[in-house]
Amino acid sequence: MTKKEIYYIDFDVDEVSSRIYDLMDKWSVHLIHIKGQNWQVFNHSNELVYEFDFLIDFRNIDGRIKLEDLKLNVIHHIESLKDDTTYVDELVQEDLLY
Repeated sequence: MTKKEIYYIDFDVDEVSSRIYDLMDKWSVHLIHIKGQNWQVFNHSNELVYEFDFLIDFRNIDGRIKLEDLKLNVIHHIESLKDDTTYVDELVQEDLLY
């Protein structure tokens, strides 16, 4: 069963970053797929184990900045792990801006 968390525009970047770091430390995470407002976490068997949904309008510049900051935090953490954890970055997609 996939677990899911939902966040709105008022989310705290540091708090959600810590939440994702804890998840990566707790489970055997292989891939984080960052696709617009939906972020999916997969294990080494390529099973979806966790989702983060950000109910944010991409036309709101503050919301986009927060998601970009969160994405950079997560990518830096992944790169510091020195294991095979990776990510797919599709945060901003053209169809989300219209």
